Amino acid sequence: MSGLLDLLNSPMGSQIIRGVADQAGESEQKTAGVLSMALPLLMGAMRKNTATPEGAQGLMSALSNKHDGSILDNLGGLFGGGVDQNVMNDGQGILNHVLGAKQPKVENALSQKAGVSSDTVATILKVAAPILMGVLGRQARNEQVVEPNGIGNLLGGLLGGADNSNKEQSLIESFLDSDGDGSILDDVAGMILGSNNKKSSSSGIGGLLGGLFGK
Repeated sequence: MSGLLDLLNSPMGSQIIRGVADQAGESEQKTAGVLSMALPLLMGAMRKNTATPEGAQGLMSALSNKHDGSILDNLGGLFGGGVDQNVMNDGQGILNHVLGAKQPKVENALSQKAGVSSDTVATILKVAAPILMGVLGRQARNEQVVEPNGIGNLLGGLLGGADNSNKEQSLIESFLDSDGDGSILDDVAGMILGSNNKKSSSSGIGGLLGGLFGK
């Protein structure tokens, strides 16, 4: 199964980064940095939500009814002249569902680590969320996932596989569940950025940034 690393390193990934950068008014390098941290966090949050039957059914319904991957078929049209407000509103709705009250904390953490404003991060996330759902929808079609109980495995594969991403997933879930002093932010961001100097699996989140920036 193709993972996020493959997506962001592909020609389509380059087009997504360029389009999102234009929409956010930010450099492609910094936009890529935000996306490479944000996409695994969003996908990890989705995976956490699918731990319940209701969450899995909700995501399966969204992928079947609205986010079937068609958004990826015309990225030039999506980004040409600016992203349509309906897409931005859809992105905010996805973020509300996936992150809930944790959204400001996520935006602030990404802002600090990527060196861009939290408003810019918010714009990037709103554009990226529908695209990420489109990636999931297309992958679900390719893998012929039609039952809610298959969504978790789909997300795990895109995150790098359950065997190779237990640590990453645990930290992501801790971050999303944290309501304390926020100290987990540095641990999570350090894990994603590879700044803990520990060897990460090339198919996991650490490998994602390694492939993007050669770290």
